[in-house]
Amino acid sequence: MLMEVPNRSDLHSTRVLSLDAAGRILDWISWQDAVCLYVRDAVAWTLGDPCLTVHGGINRAGSQSLMHLHPIIASTGHCRDHAIDPAPALTNTALFARDRHICLYCGNHYSRGELTRDHVMPVSKGGHDEWENVVSACLACNLKKSNRTPQQAHMPLLAVPYRPSWVEHLILSNRNILADQMEFLVSHLPRQRRAALA
Repeated sequence: MLMEVPNRSDLHSTRVLSLDAAGRILDWISWQDAVCLYVRDAVAWTLGDPCLTVHGGINRAGSQSLMHLHPIIASTGHCRDHAIDPAPALTNTALFARDRHICLYCGNHYSRGELTRDHVMPVSKGGHDEWENVVSACLACNLKKSNRTPQQAHMPLLAVPYRPSWVEHLILSNRNILADQMEFLVSHLPRQRRAALA
């Protein structure tokens, strides 16, 4: 199969937003997985203008099949209620994205390689490795804070750590969100979080 895309990097960076038939947001899927849903006739409905065109094989009559992929596709079927808004995995990549690559102690912006995961309440003092207890910190601030709380170290936090919603996680985890996808995702954020993205 061939893809009609502006350049080859777009082929691998473009992802499709997957929903269930009720419109619940599931996850990002690759264009290959999206093609499989179309071929299996498992697409209930779509949103947005087609973002990729897949060229298939040539039939006996000499014509080539085409498939236009939309940026948002709802598959047939429904997700289970407990699968709605799952907790995103706590990884350094996701944490640094949540904190916008800013050290939450000194307020400076850093690259991914210059940031560390700091436990607000140190693990040695009963703190847990969970979203509500971790922040992005530069190496200097992490070493300065050491095995103390921010209050003990006289290093106040610039923001309160929180667990991102599944929708926020999807926004933070994809650098190449198409306009139709972003509009749809932002419309599913709580109002106070929408303002933070504006």
